[in-house]
Amino acid sequence: MTNDSTLRPDVLVIGLGAMGSAITYQLAKRGAKVVGVDQFSPPHAHGSTHDETRITRQGIGEGRQFVPLALRSHALWREIERETGRELLTQCGGLIVARAGRASHMHEQSDFFGDTVRAAREFGIAHELLDVADIEACYPQLALDGDETGYFEPGAGYLAPEACVSAQLELAVRHGATLHNGERVLAIRNESGQTVVQTDQRTYTPGTTIVSAGPWLPGLLPQFAPKLVVRRQVLYWFETETDAGYGANEFPIFIWHWGSGSNDVFYGFPQVDGDAGAHAIKIATEQCETSTTPEHVKRDVAAEEIATMFEQHIRGRLRGVTSRCVKASTCLYTNAPSANFLIDRLPDAPDVIMVSACSGHGFKHSAAIGEAVATMAITGEKPESLRPFSIAAV
Repeated sequence: MTNDSTLRPDVLVIGLGAMGSAITYQLAKRGAKVVGVDQFSPPHAHGSTHDETRITRQGIGEGRQFVPLALRSHALWREIERETGRELLTQCGGLIVARAGRASHMHEQSDFFGDTVRAAREFGIAHELLDVADIEACYPQLALDGDETGYFEPGAGYLAPEACVSAQLELAVRHGATLHNGERVLAIRNESGQTVVQTDQRTYTPGTTIVSAGPWLPGLLPQFAPKLVVRRQVLYWFETETDAGYGANEFPIFIWHWGSGSNDVFYGFPQVDGDAGAHAIKIATEQCETSTTPEHVKRDVAAEEIATMFEQHIRGRLRGVTSRCVKASTCLYTNAPSANFLIDRLPDAPDVIMVSACSGHGFKHSAAIGEAVATMAITGEKPESLRPFSIAAV
């Protein structure tokens, strides 16, 4: 039987992916009575937090407002590693390549390369600027056109998303949090100034409700649906030839702007032991044309999509990467205007905090967002690091 304190927690967190797991952990660590609910059993592959790796960078080309979150998150990942014994953050370095003097589009920014460099300089983030000869000397795996410029950040790398979520949920429970997996939220309503959350199993009347439901957020808070766009993204693992040089000790994460068009960019990772095997690298791009919903998204990846990815982005650019795709999967980005974040109290229900959308580049910031949102829920004050992500700004 569910006790009264569980039905009336200090904080109810809806969605336990990247953001929700971090928030729940940080709340429990501070002694809050927190309940976390998820319709699945996180980590899971239905949303945005899965498939072995997520890029992390500290010089953030999406805007200087994100840099403090990235810096703080790196410190938190190391703390969580020490507490759990899990390996979460691999700093293999990060390379961004663009055509000199041309646009570099990513996450709705048109000078992603230049903005990255400016952010690194402003915040004192270690980096190097590379010319074509430097890039070719360091990374002969890349077949360049001859007019490229490069940015290398030694502190960049990748996170293990499932391990990050599991570690934080483990710590949350260790600090007293209650987690209810396999519980679906049906409605969030206001009754006489009090937010009530109805699930398929219980009715909650929490002190504060935090909605960190990723692509399910537009359905739970339909008033924001016009501002949020859910898009299907595809991740590919292409086979590499033996001794092609893509191991994590010899190759970085990368973002390659091979042209100046909005779709002329792709990104990837070094080889990581996982489902795809040791001789494959994960490569992806970002599509911004079509929207979907979690209920109707096409989960299968067609052979035509795989062929197009290889021909458009990989052939003639990555030496030693074959056209054989050994694995492909999908994830969902929930996008706000200008690829910004939305983290704020609802104007008409101040006991509800929405934490989304994170516009396809949120995972690297999630540990720090969890810490800041926990502070916001407990103290009532919005930390400075979250002030740029208000509802009024979009």
